[in-house]
Amino acid sequence: MLDFITEKENSWDYLRKTDLPIFIYGMGDGAEKILRVFEKYGITAAGFFASDEFVRGHYFKGHLVHSLSQIEKLIEDFVIVLAFGAGYESLYRRISEMAERHILLAPDVPVVGEGLFTYEYCLENAEKIQKVYDLLADEKSKQTYADIINFRISGKIDYLHRCTVPKSDIWQDIIKLTDHERYIDMGAYNGDTVLEFNELTKGRYEHIYAVEPDSRNFRKLTKAADGMGNIALENAAAWNDNTELTFSDRSGRNSKLTDGSGVKLKTVGGITGDRLCHNATLIKMDVEGAEYEALEGCKDSLKAGSRLICALYHRNGDIFELPLKVHEINPELKLYIRHLLYIPAWETNLYCTL
Repeated sequence: MLDFITEKENSWDYLRKTDLPIFIYGMGDGAEKILRVFEKYGITAAGFFASDEFVRGHYFKGHLVHSLSQIEKLIEDFVIVLAFGAGYESLYRRISEMAERHILLAPDVPVVGEGLFTYEYCLENAEKIQKVYDLLADEKSKQTYADIINFRISGKIDYLHRCTVPKSDIWQDIIKLTDHERYIDMGAYNGDTVLEFNELTKGRYEHIYAVEPDSRNFRKLTKAADGMGNIALENAAAWNDNTELTFSDRSGRNSKLTDGSGVKLKTVGGITGDRLCHNATLIKMDVEGAEYEALEGCKDSLKAGSRLICALYHRNGDIFELPLKVHEINPELKLYIRHLLYIPAWETNLYCTL
């Protein structure tokens, strides 16, 4: 069991054991999360650096923030820990070039929820992880699944290089759009994915239903959709019931349900996909950790054979819990996993078709 998991040493254990100084690349929320894990493991950061264009003599956590070139002039050999997401090509290339000169790790910390994705965590969930591997519809999915898990354990970005595919492959090989789509976009953000869908279909579709809970994002979505026909917009949160939810109104991609400890709290309506459209042909969900509940709210559509695009990277267990949930709802749906250009594994998605 789990023969495809070849990495046994967690990135945190490697960082705890190394004698090389460790510099964190980036600041903000990602660095804060990593520092909390450093404290837990007894790992010391030697300092922080940012891209040259962002270095302005400022401090982070009591450290003067340097540029990489400044550190390289002073220290020959060190470890870089990436503390932010890179989803566009020029930055991705820059990070890859750094990894050719230095040991570079992108340790996995969950976007939502607690705990760490470690080798021990995989062993605890071995049966579920193996079941998903066995259910996957093609060898590319199995290799991607293995690469993503090995990356999340080790933090080694070579695994992401190996499994990254262009988005065009998804539309050509898995989700083959027709002129008769009834499309639900759950987590429509500022309208970027609605516009992408409109462009891919050349405006030929039956209907779009776009759901976005954040107030500012919803205003941007409304503006983006202006002039489009056959589109319904909902300022609501994807959920498993039509109810009211407490939400963190953060005006970004990471707006999410909250336990009350967040700021800018608001109440929004929860809405199910099945209520929006009882016969959707395609559902996309990227709902910041509420994917499991959103899947439950789309049971009727999935049972009827709706295709699905679902984010697999917000919570530690998403990589196996969400595919298993889809399989439970409709065992006839084929399960594919692909990773799009991104470091860390924040663009790893599940694609389902009959």
